[in-house]
Amino acid sequence: MGIVEIENLWYKYRGLEEWVLKDINLDVKEGEFIIIMGPSGCGKSTLCYTLNGIVPKLFHGEMKGTVIVDSRDVSKYTIAEMSTIVGMVFQNPETQITSLTVEDEIAFAPENFALPREEIKRRVDEILEFLGMTDLRYRNPYALSGGQKQALAIAAVLALKPKVLVLDEPTSMLDPVGQKIVSDIIARLNRELNMTIIAVDHRVEWAAEHADRIVIMNKGEIVLEGKPEEVFNKKEVVMKIGFRPPQVTEAAYYIEDMCRLNAPKPYPVTLTEAEKWYRQLINKYKWGGKDEREG
Repeated sequence: MGIVEIENLWYKYRGLEEWVLKDINLDVKEGEFIIIMGPSGCGKSTLCYTLNGIVPKLFHGEMKGTVIVDSRDVSKYTIAEMSTIVGMVFQNPETQITSLTVEDEIAFAPENFALPREEIKRRVDEILEFLGMTDLRYRNPYALSGGQKQALAIAAVLALKPKVLVLDEPTSMLDPVGQKIVSDIIARLNRELNMTIIAVDHRVEWAAEHADRIVIMNKGEIVLEGKPEEVFNKKEVVMKIGFRPPQVTEAAYYIEDMCRLNAPKPYPVTLTEAEKWYRQLINKYKWGGKDEREG
């Protein structure tokens, strides 16, 4: 059993005829890092919102199927109750900020759950230290950079010690510096704390480098899932749905098609793999002593 189990999930928003999610089945193991990708409007965010009950309890509509997180049927718990299991971080960090200092923002959720004062202080101290934000403790959140604001949004969610962290395009509104701040935090949480992470993200190169598994959605369905090297080596499926693979993989596709080569397999998905792949290609067609081109 996984920490997240989704079975035969269908969902459509109130007033709409079209199902936004269509027969979704997905299991996520504890400590796994999953990145959900796909074209805009394919249902990625909606799928994430089912994990803590925002869909359908806040965004109303018709839902069929089951969503189980940490052995809890999400439909039987309130959004507040699920927040201690599933931490949700949205695209725009300012939609989550409510306090006037970084310290108060991190303490906000534990205070609302009436945790003891010493426990709250301990959690705030631990999170600030882990994220390297101790020097920002008394800063006004609205005076922070975009990356620091998103780091604070993550910190505030972590204060409830959730078992699953869900991030809906957490870096899409950030500059490269902010993206690195947030990306490094996400990677550390997974690597050092073994936190289960489910993220919606469009950065295929980053996904190929860090994700345990990539889930590609299209028109409300999961059309492809697996390790990055498995997903992006299914060239025909990737090309059919118009989903951009990592640049090194895209270049390999192009070389194979334009030169009509029997290119080495598997295709590369990271820069390290690309270096080895191009050496194989050069050896095969320049120094291999045999020209295997079809034309």
